[in-house]
Amino acid sequence: MTDRSTPQPAQAVVHALAGAEALDPPAKALGSKARQILKPGKVKDALSGTWLGHALHPMLTDLPIGTYTSALLLDWLGGRSAEPAARRLIGLGLLSTPPVVASGYSDWADTEVGDPAVRRIGIVHASANFVAASLMAASWVARQRGGRGRALALAGGAAMAAAGYLGGHLSFSQGVGVDRSAFEDAPDDWTAVLGEGELADGQARCVVAAGTAVLLARTGGELHALSDRCAHRGGPLHEGELGEGTVTCPWHGSVFDLHDGDVVHGPAAYPQSVWDTRVHEGRIEVRRR
Repeated sequence: MTDRSTPQPAQAVVHALAGAEALDPPAKALGSKARQILKPGKVKDALSGTWLGHALHPMLTDLPIGTYTSALLLDWLGGRSAEPAARRLIGLGLLSTPPVVASGYSDWADTEVGDPAVRRIGIVHASANFVAASLMAASWVARQRGGRGRALALAGGAAMAAAGYLGGHLSFSQGVGVDRSAFEDAPDDWTAVLGEGELADGQARCVVAAGTAVLLARTGGELHALSDRCAHRGGPLHEGELGEGTVTCPWHGSVFDLHDGDVVHGPAAYPQSVWDTRVHEGRIEVRRR
Protein backbone atom coordinates (compact mmCIF):
# COMPACT_ATOMS: atom_id res chain seq x y z
CA MET A 1 0.00 0.00 0.00
CA THR A 2 1.27 3.48 -0.90
CA ASP A 3 2.27 5.70 2.01
CA ARG A 4 0.03 8.74 1.53
CA SER A 5 2.30 10.84 3.73
CA THR A 6 5.09 10.56 1.16
CA PRO A 7 4.60 12.72 -1.95
CA GLN A 8 5.05 11.13 -5.36
CA PRO A 9 8.30 12.11 -7.16
CA ALA A 10 6.56 14.61 -9.45
CA GLN A 11 4.73 16.14 -6.48
CA ALA A 12 7.99 16.43 -4.57
CA VAL A 13 9.45 18.43 -7.48
CA VAL A 14 6.44 20.74 -7.51
CA HIS A 15 6.71 21.27 -3.74
CA ALA A 16 10.39 22.10 -4.12
CA LEU A 17 9.65 24.63 -6.86
CA ALA A 18 6.86 26.19 -4.78
CA GLY A 19 9.37 26.87 -2.00
CA ALA A 20 12.26 28.03 -4.21
CA GLU A 21 12.69 31.66 -3.15
CA ALA A 22 15.59 32.01 -5.59
CA LEU A 23 12.98 32.16 -8.36
CA ASP A 24 11.37 35.28 -6.89
CA PRO A 25 13.62 38.04 -8.34
CA PRO A 26 13.24 37.06 -12.03
CA ALA A 27 9.57 36.15 -11.52
CA LYS A 28 8.77 39.47 -9.86
CA ALA A 29 10.59 41.38 -12.59
CA LEU A 30 8.70 39.56 -15.36
CA GLY A 31 5.39 39.91 -13.54
CA SER A 32 5.92 43.64 -13.05
CA LYS A 33 6.75 44.06 -16.73
CA ALA A 34 3.64 42.14 -17.75
CA ARG A 35 1.41 44.34 -15.62
CA GLN A 36 2.96 47.44 -17.15
CA ILE A 37 2.29 46.15 -20.66
CA LEU A 38 -1.06 44.43 -20.09
CA LYS A 39 -3.08 46.97 -18.15
CA PRO A 40 -6.87 46.59 -17.75
CA GLY A 41 -8.52 47.17 -21.10
CA LYS A 42 -9.56 45.49 -24.33
CA VAL A 43 -6.29 43.62 -24.94
CA LYS A 44 -6.18 42.33 -21.37
CA ASP A 45 -9.82 41.26 -21.58
CA ALA A 46 -9.19 39.44 -24.86
CA LEU A 47 -6.22 37.51 -23.47
CA SER A 48 -8.06 36.70 -20.22
CA GLY A 49 -11.11 35.27 -21.99
CA THR A 50 -13.53 37.88 -20.63
CA TRP A 51 -15.33 37.92 -24.00
CA LEU A 52 -15.50 34.11 -23.95
CA GLY A 53 -16.81 33.64 -20.41
CA HIS A 54 -14.01 31.16 -19.84
CA ALA A 55 -10.25 31.37 -19.34
CA LEU A 56 -8.64 31.52 -22.80
CA HIS A 57 -5.16 30.14 -22.15
CA PRO A 58 -6.04 26.47 -21.42
CA MET A 59 -8.06 26.26 -24.64
CA LEU A 60 -5.25 27.72 -26.76
CA THR A 61 -2.70 25.24 -25.39
CA ASP A 62 -4.52 22.43 -27.22
CA LEU A 63 -3.20 23.75 -30.54
CA PRO A 64 0.57 23.35 -30.02
CA ILE A 65 0.13 20.28 -27.82
CA GLY A 66 -2.00 18.60 -30.47
CA THR A 67 0.22 19.43 -33.43
CA TYR A 68 3.48 18.56 -31.67
CA THR A 69 2.08 15.28 -30.36
CA SER A 70 0.77 14.36 -33.80
CA ALA A 71 4.16 15.15 -35.33
CA LEU A 72 5.89 12.89 -32.80
CA LEU A 73 3.52 10.04 -33.59
CA LEU A 74 4.20 10.43 -37.30
CA ASP A 75 7.95 10.59 -36.65
CA TRP A 76 8.05 7.25 -34.88
CA LEU A 77 5.13 5.39 -36.44
CA GLY A 78 4.58 6.93 -39.86
CA GLY A 79 7.79 6.10 -41.68
CA ARG A 80 9.61 8.21 -44.27
CA SER A 81 6.43 9.07 -46.17
CA ALA A 82 5.06 10.88 -43.10
CA GLU A 83 8.04 13.21 -42.69
CA PRO A 84 6.58 16.14 -44.69
CA ALA A 85 3.36 16.00 -42.67
CA ALA A 86 5.31 15.91 -39.40
CA ARG A 87 7.32 18.95 -40.47
CA ARG A 88 4.15 20.87 -41.38
CA LEU A 89 2.53 19.96 -38.05
CA ILE A 90 5.54 21.29 -36.15
CA GLY A 91 5.36 24.48 -38.20
CA LEU A 92 1.68 24.88 -37.33
CA GLY A 93 2.49 24.34 -33.66
CA LEU A 94 5.10 27.07 -33.76
CA LEU A 95 2.70 29.48 -35.47
CA SER A 96 0.07 28.85 -32.78
CA THR A 97 2.50 29.46 -29.91
CA PRO A 98 2.56 33.32 -29.64
CA PRO A 99 -1.10 33.73 -28.54
CA VAL A 100 -0.64 30.86 -26.08
CA VAL A 101 2.37 32.62 -24.58
CA ALA A 102 0.60 36.00 -24.44
CA SER A 103 -2.52 34.64 -22.72
CA GLY A 104 -0.48 32.57 -20.26
CA TYR A 105 1.79 35.52 -19.49
CA SER A 106 -1.29 37.65 -18.79
CA ASP A 107 -2.86 35.06 -16.46
CA TRP A 108 0.39 34.40 -14.63
CA ALA A 109 1.05 38.11 -14.03
CA ASP A 110 -2.25 38.31 -12.12
CA THR A 111 -1.04 35.76 -9.56
CA GLU A 112 1.53 38.13 -8.06
CA VAL A 113 -0.61 39.21 -5.11
CA GLY A 114 -0.25 36.80 -2.20
CA ASP A 115 0.65 33.79 -4.36
CA PRO A 116 4.42 33.16 -4.22
CA ALA A 117 4.05 29.42 -4.95
CA VAL A 118 2.09 30.08 -8.14
CA ARG A 119 4.56 32.77 -9.16
CA ARG A 120 7.50 30.38 -8.80
CA ILE A 121 5.90 27.34 -10.42
CA GLY A 122 4.55 29.55 -13.20
CA ILE A 123 7.95 30.85 -14.26
CA VAL A 124 9.32 27.29 -14.44
CA HIS A 125 6.24 26.25 -16.43
CA ALA A 126 6.91 29.08 -18.87
CA SER A 127 10.62 28.25 -19.08
CA ALA A 128 9.89 24.59 -19.85
CA ASN A 129 7.52 25.68 -22.61
CA PHE A 130 10.21 27.99 -24.00
CA VAL A 131 12.65 25.07 -24.10
CA ALA A 132 10.02 22.91 -25.79
CA ALA A 133 9.26 25.53 -28.45
CA SER A 134 12.99 26.15 -29.05
CA LEU A 135 13.67 22.45 -29.57
CA MET A 136 10.67 22.14 -31.89
CA ALA A 137 11.89 25.15 -33.87
CA ALA A 138 15.35 23.57 -34.13
CA SER A 139 13.72 20.34 -35.31
CA TRP A 140 11.75 22.21 -37.97
CA VAL A 141 14.91 23.96 -39.22
CA ALA A 142 16.76 20.64 -39.34
CA ARG A 143 13.96 19.11 -41.43
CA GLN A 144 13.95 22.08 -43.77
CA ARG A 145 17.65 21.49 -44.38
CA GLY A 146 17.12 17.84 -45.24
CA GLY A 147 17.67 16.29 -41.82
CA ARG A 148 15.13 14.32 -39.83
CA GLY A 149 15.06 16.28 -36.57
CA ARG A 150 13.32 13.47 -34.71
CA ALA A 151 15.58 13.53 -31.66
CA LEU A 152 15.12 17.28 -31.26
CA ALA A 153 11.35 16.92 -31.52
CA LEU A 154 11.37 14.08 -29.00
CA ALA A 155 13.32 16.22 -26.54
CA GLY A 156 10.89 19.06 -27.19
CA GLY A 157 7.98 16.73 -26.48
CA ALA A 158 9.55 15.74 -23.15
CA ALA A 159 9.91 19.41 -22.17
CA MET A 160 6.33 20.02 -23.27
CA ALA A 161 5.10 17.15 -21.08
CA ALA A 162 6.94 18.57 -18.06
CA ALA A 163 5.48 22.01 -18.73
CA GLY A 164 2.03 20.47 -19.12
CA TYR A 165 2.28 18.76 -15.75
CA LEU A 166 3.14 22.06 -14.09
CA GLY A 167 0.35 23.81 -16.00
CA GLY A 168 -2.12 21.20 -14.78
CA HIS A 169 -0.93 21.76 -11.21
CA LEU A 170 -1.44 25.50 -11.56
CA SER A 171 -4.99 25.05 -12.86
CA PHE A 172 -6.30 22.13 -10.84
CA SER A 173 -4.35 22.48 -7.59
CA GLN A 174 -3.77 26.24 -7.38
CA GLY A 175 -6.95 27.39 -9.13
CA VAL A 176 -5.37 29.62 -11.80
CA GLY A 177 -8.01 30.32 -14.44
CA VAL A 178 -10.95 28.84 -12.51
CA ASP A 179 -13.97 30.56 -10.95
CA ARG A 180 -12.79 31.17 -7.39
CA SER A 181 -16.34 31.53 -6.08
CA ALA A 182 -17.73 28.34 -7.65
CA PHE A 183 -17.51 26.18 -4.54
CA GLU A 184 -18.88 28.56 -1.93
CA ASP A 185 -21.29 27.00 0.54
CA ALA A 186 -24.18 29.46 0.39
CA PRO A 187 -27.27 29.27 2.61
CA ASP A 188 -30.65 28.56 0.99
CA ASP A 189 -32.61 30.60 3.54
CA TRP A 190 -32.57 34.28 4.33
CA THR A 191 -29.72 35.05 6.71
CA ALA A 192 -29.49 38.22 8.81
CA VAL A 193 -26.05 39.81 8.49
CA LEU A 194 -26.23 43.46 9.51
CA GLY A 195 -28.44 46.10 11.11
CA GLU A 196 -30.21 48.29 8.55
CA GLY A 197 -28.66 51.45 9.96
CA GLU A 198 -25.12 50.06 9.90
CA LEU A 199 -24.64 50.53 6.15
CA ALA A 200 -24.58 54.09 4.80
CA ASP A 201 -25.25 55.03 1.19
CA GLY A 202 -22.10 54.73 -0.91
CA GLN A 203 -20.58 52.27 1.56
CA ALA A 204 -19.48 48.66 1.08
CA ARG A 205 -18.89 46.12 3.83
CA CYS A 206 -17.91 42.48 4.07
CA VAL A 207 -20.44 40.40 6.00
CA VAL A 208 -20.57 36.66 6.62
CA ALA A 209 -23.56 34.47 5.79
CA ALA A 210 -23.26 30.87 6.99
CA GLY A 211 -19.47 31.04 6.70
CA THR A 212 -19.39 32.69 3.26
CA ALA A 213 -18.01 36.20 2.82
CA VAL A 214 -20.48 38.53 1.09
CA LEU A 215 -19.98 42.05 -0.26
CA LEU A 216 -22.88 44.19 0.93
CA ALA A 217 -23.18 47.63 -0.67
CA ARG A 218 -25.69 50.46 -0.70
CA THR A 219 -25.66 52.76 -3.72
CA GLY A 220 -28.38 55.22 -4.70
CA GLY A 221 -30.46 53.93 -1.81
CA GLU A 222 -30.43 50.37 -3.18
CA LEU A 223 -28.95 47.35 -1.44
CA HIS A 224 -26.72 45.01 -3.45
CA ALA A 225 -24.86 41.85 -2.51
CA LEU A 226 -22.25 39.80 -4.35
CA SER A 227 -19.89 37.09 -3.17
CA ASP A 228 -17.00 39.03 -1.70
CA ARG A 229 -14.29 36.75 -3.06
CA CYS A 230 -13.52 37.85 -6.64
CA ALA A 231 -14.12 35.04 -9.12
CA HIS A 232 -10.86 35.92 -10.89
CA ARG A 233 -8.19 35.47 -8.22
CA GLY A 234 -10.06 35.79 -4.94
CA GLY A 235 -9.56 39.49 -4.23
CA PRO A 236 -11.70 41.09 -1.46
CA LEU A 237 -14.33 43.09 -3.35
CA HIS A 238 -15.41 45.07 -0.27
CA GLU A 239 -12.01 46.78 -0.37
CA GLY A 240 -12.62 47.88 -3.96
CA GLU A 241 -14.14 51.06 -5.35
CA LEU A 242 -17.89 51.48 -5.80
CA GLY A 243 -19.00 53.14 -9.03
CA GLU A 244 -22.30 53.77 -10.76
CA GLY A 245 -23.83 50.39 -9.95
CA THR A 246 -20.45 48.65 -10.14
CA VAL A 247 -17.62 47.49 -7.92
CA THR A 248 -13.95 47.26 -8.94
CA CYS A 249 -11.73 44.51 -7.55
CA PRO A 250 -8.78 46.06 -5.67
CA TRP A 251 -6.33 43.40 -6.85
CA HIS A 252 -6.55 43.30 -10.64
CA GLY A 253 -9.19 45.85 -11.60
CA SER A 254 -12.02 43.57 -12.72
CA VAL A 255 -15.32 45.48 -12.70
CA PHE A 256 -18.61 43.76 -11.83
CA ASP A 257 -22.20 44.95 -12.14
CA LEU A 258 -23.73 45.09 -8.67
CA HIS A 259 -27.21 44.23 -10.00
CA ASP A 260 -26.46 40.91 -11.70
CA GLY A 261 -22.75 40.20 -11.13
CA ASP A 262 -21.92 40.42 -14.84
CA VAL A 263 -18.36 41.32 -15.84
CA VAL A 264 -18.24 44.92 -17.08
CA HIS A 265 -14.59 44.41 -17.95
CA GLY A 266 -11.92 41.93 -16.96
CA PRO A 267 -9.49 40.38 -16.46
CA ALA A 268 -12.22 38.28 -14.79
CA ALA A 269 -13.76 35.79 -17.21
CA TYR A 270 -16.57 34.68 -14.90
CA PRO A 271 -19.51 36.67 -13.45
CA GLN A 272 -19.66 37.23 -9.74
CA SER A 273 -22.20 35.24 -7.71
CA VAL A 274 -25.22 37.39 -6.79
CA TRP A 275 -27.14 37.44 -3.51
CA ASP A 276 -30.66 38.75 -3.00
CA THR A 277 -31.18 41.27 -0.21
CA ARG A 278 -34.08 42.41 1.94
CA VAL A 279 -34.69 44.29 5.18
CA HIS A 280 -36.64 42.35 7.77
CA GLU A 281 -37.36 43.61 11.27
CA GLY A 282 -34.58 46.17 11.07
CA ARG A 283 -31.96 43.70 9.87
CA ILE A 284 -30.47 43.31 6.41
CA GLU A 285 -30.81 39.72 5.22
CA VAL A 286 -29.17 38.00 2.25
CA ARG A 287 -29.77 34.80 0.30
CA ARG A 288 -27.82 33.34 -2.62
CA ARG A 289 -29.75 33.98 -5.82
